Amino acid sequence: MRKVAVIAIGYTKVKEHWGLSIRDLFTEAAIMALNEVTIDRVDALYVGNMSSGYCQHQEHLGALMADYIGLKSPPAVKIEAAGASGGMALREGFQAVASGLHDFVIVGGVEKMSDVLTPDITYAMAMAADQEYEAFIGVTFAALNAMIKRAYQHKFGVSDELMATLPVHCHDMASKNPYAQYPFKITVEQVLSSPFVAEPLRLLECSSPADGAAILILCPLEKAKEFTDTPIEIVGVGAATDAIALYQRDDLTTFKATIEATNIAYKMAHIKPEEVDVAEIHDSFSVTGVISLEDLGFFEKGTAAKAISEGEIAPGGKIAVNTFGGLKARGHPIGATGVYQAVEIVKQLRGEAGKNQVDNAEIGLTQNIGGVGGTVTVHIFRRVR
Repeated sequence: MRKVAVIAIGYTKVKEHWGLSIRDLFTEAAIMALNEVTIDRVDALYVGNMSSGYCQHQEHLGALMADYIGLKSPPAVKIEAAGASGGMALREGFQAVASGLHDFVIVGGVEKMSDVLTPDITYAMAMAADQEYEAFIGVTFAALNAMIKRAYQHKFGVSDELMATLPVHCHDMASKNPYAQYPFKITVEQVLSSPFVAEPLRLLECSSPADGAAILILCPLEKAKEFTDTPIEIVGVGAATDAIALYQRDDLTTFKATIEATNIAYKMAHIKPEEVDVAEIHDSFSVTGVISLEDLGFFEKGTAAKAISEGEIAPGGKIAVNTFGGLKARGHPIGATGVYQAVEIVKQLRGEAGKNQVDNAEIGLTQNIGGVGGTVTVHIFRRVR
């Protein structure tokens, strides 16, 4: 199996892009990436997206996006795995290069939700849950995560005040990120006074659907230095699934798929959790992020929220997490989120993170969740010396 590197990145600002279509967003991010390197061909295109069929009435995204960025013949396909669509697209791109099937691969993620009415977005999000046993009876995606928060707080005795520290941290990071959806700070008091979305989850504990696109260009590591002075190697790849419906889970306070995907990725990368310098985790809701920090091996069960309140995930702490704002504040363009996470780790490892830069960052990790833990991907990246 060949070693694989990221040689170029591209992305759009995350926001409500009223004047741009889904193809416009993808093209803008792709042009940015293609302007970073000079390559004479692209062998394949993988596009992570969750909801284009419902929100834009547009499927066949692979061929559409290939056409609009000027690729006329390579195989191109849409990858759908709910909120983990971007992460799964990256996994497919990695496998294509590692196996020797392709040399130059574009991995992209894109989502466009601002043109859709709120009830339709709610319905689209619920498609990531079990339609027959959850969505059909009216349970929203937020309500499912509210059940998880209640179970977690009951089991570990974690207060609302401590849970609120994760969105506060993410907004602090996003306030220094020019492409974040919500680049402003918030306080614990503001989180706790915001209205309930689904009790006990409050508005400022929840990420918002958004528009955006992000791109990675991959090639074999042995060729990477021909195209960039700062290649970033993908050294670990893990993915796993779990039961989609919550009633089938043994424990609502952990995501089994995260643990399994993480173990695979760590084993492949030959590292331990304490060796990771910077991580981008899937904090679609406050409780999702808190549980993820524990499942990834960074903190013991029931302790992550307290660690956040003590500054342990800020730059300079035990591990820097969501240094561009995470899903909560950078924004959550669902099918693109996993690719945005990878772009942000690449920026950190290149030393190009600006005010968000983590000193001497050499190893980074991304964790991307589909549904309420039904699909999880974990990728580990290393700076090439």
